[in-house]
Amino acid sequence: MGIRIGGAFLIPVLAVGGAHPGLAAEPAAREQRVAPLPPEEWSPETRAKLEGTVRRVAGLVEAPQAPAKPLPILTVIARHPTLLGPFIEFTGTIATRGVLSRRDSELLALRTAWNCRSAFEWGHHVLYARAAGIDDAEIARLATREVDAKWSPRERALFAAADELHASQRISDATWAALVRDFDEPQRVEIPFVVGQYTMLSMVAESLGVPVEPELPKLPPVAR
Repeated sequence: MGIRIGGAFLIPVLAVGGAHPGLAAEPAAREQRVAPLPPEEWSPETRAKLEGTVRRVAGLVEAPQAPAKPLPILTVIARHPTLLGPFIEFTGTIATRGVLSRRDSELLALRTAWNCRSAFEWGHHVLYARAAGIDDAEIARLATREVDAKWSPRERALFAAADELHASQRISDATWAALVRDFDEPQRVEIPFVVGQYTMLSMVAESLGVPVEPELPKLPPVAR
């Protein structure tokens, strides 16, 4: 079954290193649907949670790029009366206490953000990826429909997993076999969680119109 994109059908290829199985539509002009909760409305508990994330995020980026205030997506989520705390704990576990290497986790995050066409997630994860040792040439090579042969087999398996989860919510048997060769069982458990988390955050950012800081790296266009 094909996926309709721009009036044409793309046929998913789910083997490791195959063609990209389909992208989300290009994002439309952003409309802020839920405004960030302003600091004067933060309860003491909310303030403690949000300010704690500033220190956590600072540990993921290079010092000059460390944030001075909570990420906009968190101040939007703070509008929900009970979601912020559990959300921070869950996402913090994936981001800072996972079993995948920082490089592997950020490769998955970037590929997911690109698949979802999420300017917010892409911009932030470019910064995290650079701090994890991923250079700008690699980041540019990642943002293409097809994964080129310059990536290692284990990295191509990661990208195939991200693409398949995006297209069909399931890792194929062929890709799973490739993951088994290079990743242990806890890491294999974590892979769909990472892709799922950043898919979810892309949905939140794009659907609620979370502000994208103008200084962030821009989401690359899809080559036609």
